[in-house]
Amino acid sequence: MQLIQKYQGIIEDKIKNYEFPQEPKNLYDPIRYFLNIGGKRTRPSLTMLACHLFGEPGLKALNAALAIELFHNFTLIHDDIMDGAPLRRGKTTVHEKWNADIAILAGDVLFTEAFNVLTKNDPTILPQLMATFTQASREVCEGQQMDMDFETSDEVTIEDYIEMIRLKTSVLLGAALKMGAIVAGEKNEENLKNIYEFGVNIGIAFQIQDDVLDLYTTSEKFGKQVGGDILANKKTFLLLKTYEMADAATKQELDYQMTHNEPDKIEKVKDLYNRVNCLELAEKEKLFYYEKAQKNMANITVPKKNKTTLLKLSESLMSREF
Repeated sequence: MQLIQKYQGIIEDKIKNYEFPQEPKNLYDPIRYFLNIGGKRTRPSLTMLACHLFGEPGLKALNAALAIELFHNFTLIHDDIMDGAPLRRGKTTVHEKWNADIAILAGDVLFTEAFNVLTKNDPTILPQLMATFTQASREVCEGQQMDMDFETSDEVTIEDYIEMIRLKTSVLLGAALKMGAIVAGEKNEENLKNIYEFGVNIGIAFQIQDDVLDLYTTSEKFGKQVGGDILANKKTFLLLKTYEMADAATKQELDYQMTHNEPDKIEKVKDLYNRVNCLELAEKEKLFYYEKAQKNMANITVPKKNKTTLLKLSESLMSREF
């Protein structure tokens, strides 16, 4: 895991010291604030690790990695606005500390800067990088729109939900890895497909785990408000699976809780989830996608030793603490 920590440290240093203009302060101070509140820098580290996987130094993919991280932070700022979230990584969100208009513009600048830094890559691979990046950018927005649409729909299935998180969360992990492979000069289309799908499947498993952690952990460990998905009436795996497994009486109770905002709403919904063993079902679904990711990695034709670090990272993502 030393290589992961090395890349995370490099990204952390670059992000925290990224040079933005000083004026206007109400645009750039919120950006600096948000970039400095931390994060594990997992996505850009994946880009550098994928470059290493295919036989090149991870530093060669630094600009592609920075593009991924800047874009990711743009999505977080805008996501917080849409969710009305008070906390991000245990700190006040940008729209709460300043206001929504400032937060929107701050996110827009990060989005633009992501493309700016991406153009610093080798011109011979830039079209391929840009195609991968823009596809992921569009799909992330599609996933976010689906997520918002789900809040007012009574017809959301587990399959719909998996497609939504594939778009909103997972394709960016897939793109991060594929971009690292492209920078490394990988030409084998099957390898490029498998490294992308490895990221997508890990991402789906990661999001199911995130749904669980939203409720079954503490704010200090999670960095966000516990039970926030319930308060926002989000269609998560836990909610949809409970509806799928529940008897008529449990469904009726769940309907009531999801249409009322009583002080003990989080605990009551949690009790309903526990009634159908939803935590165990979520764990099973998470493992299904995790095992798919392992098969993707097994099909990549590079020396086995090159795969060790990425496999260890994927394992650590699946065992985040409750």
